Amino acid sequence: MKILHLDTRPDWRGGQHQILLTVRGLHHLGHDAQLLTRANSLLAQRAVAEKFSVHRFSSRSPRLQVLLCLKEILHQQKFDIIHAHDPHALTAAWLARAHRRAALVVSRRVAYPLSRSWLGLARYRTAHRIIAVSKFVAASIVESGISSARVAIVYDGVEIPPPFTPEERIAARRSWNISESAPLIGCVGYLLPEKGQELLLRAMKDVAAQFPESKLILAGDGPMRSQLRALAKTLALENHVIFAGFIADTESVYRALDVFAFPSLAEPLGSSLLAAMAHSLPVVAIASGGVPEIIETGRNGILAGAPDSAQLARVICELLRNPEMAARLGASARGTISTRFTASLLAENTLCEYECALALKRRG
Repeated sequence: MKILHLDTRPDWRGGQHQILLTVRGLHHLGHDAQLLTRANSLLAQRAVAEKFSVHRFSSRSPRLQVLLCLKEILHQQKFDIIHAHDPHALTAAWLARAHRRAALVVSRRVAYPLSRSWLGLARYRTAHRIIAVSKFVAASIVESGISSARVAIVYDGVEIPPPFTPEERIAARRSWNISESAPLIGCVGYLLPEKGQELLLRAMKDVAAQFPESKLILAGDGPMRSQLRALAKTLALENHVIFAGFIADTESVYRALDVFAFPSLAEPLGSSLLAAMAHSLPVVAIASGGVPEIIETGRNGILAGAPDSAQLARVICELLRNPEMAARLGASARGTISTRFTASLLAENTLCEYECALALKRRG
């Protein structure tokens, strides 16, 4: 099968990692998966490094450039599947009439509903298959007016890392100037209001009162960075919070942690949550969006039922006080990932939806 993936975002977030894993998995299964993305993006750089076929469009007037580039590629090559990974990519595919030339697939990995405007829905109605990242997202698509027959669920996947050694853990903590005994909580994600880092900072105030040596590392960048720094200062947490910024390789974070916190308030699924679980970390999350589709409280993590900082702090402190329970939850979390959320399953399940999309296109 010959597939062209379209991504127009300039940054590297969970979605871009999933695209790279999908392309990698499809190649492993023997398919020709190509990528059209922004020149100089981290996704382009990493795909080129793995010797995948990458078409790049200029970041100057990107919406026009991706359309022109797509038209040229479609003139030169014939594809079975065109897979758009964001709304702007879908718009380009729609304007290029890609759905006339190949089966059109679009991914949806955001929490908010589709635009109900005629134009907004028209683009999605040309898709032969809409892949939602969770049941939560799938429901929002159907509620927006799209037929459920065209909507499928393919969960994100992650690669299962080898268990890290005590020496690797110590080295990771030293890279952040963290002592071996200091309790370390971590959160990896873009800094946005809906990601809940403010809630986590307020919870950290209570955690630090009970564990004076504890630290919180926030790995990620975004619009909330300056506000979160100001809040940490207001809460007198300057010595307890590390603002790590964007980290291309997050292994040094996961290996160093005692607890992973995922305070997102409206999460479609959560690829960083999956990665933390794959690293056998005990996780604490808000029961929002698609997160309850991953975590079963007391079995493979703990869900805070409401976005309440005091409740979040209580759960974090409980895990810090009970290392045996934390270890048990972490081991079960890794088991959940290995059976339901692997990168190989992501590729295999995506391929199944491509076959469905081709069947729908043939039927017209």
